[in-house]
Amino acid sequence: MRIGVVGSMQYTERMLELRDELRNLGHEAYITTLSQPFVGKTDEEKEVIKLHQKNNMDAIREFWNLMQGGDAILVANYDKNGIENYIGGNTLMEIGFAHVLNQKVYLLNPVPEIKFYKTEIEAVKPVILHGDLTLIR
Repeated sequence: MRIGVVGSMQYTERMLELRDELRNLGHEAYITTLSQPFVGKTDEEKEVIKLHQKNNMDAIREFWNLMQGGDAILVANYDKNGIENYIGGNTLMEIGFAHVLNQKVYLLNPVPEIKFYKTEIEAVKPVILHGDLTLIR
């Protein structure tokens, strides 16, 4: 299965680990090609890079293009900013892209309690993995 790993770029290193775990399970997994500058940076440095990429490098469209021909996305929804299982605005858009492309949506952790987001996320009927990548089929 061809799977894109998405989530907050604050967790790039964890997303790379998930990509590698998926590959070890026999999947063709990928993350954005713009992820490399985030590796080893502080959260503050990652925020600056993220804003630059969104505003100057068309990062949203770059991932849309990568998603073409994919089968699924895996949302790496870790805790962030005091929100359990955080999903940000960009990741919410990627969930919407996957839904429109008829791709499966897997959440690593349960749907977050984020006002206005929860019902949209639930509407795409994601599969909640509770951290178990072997449940991806």
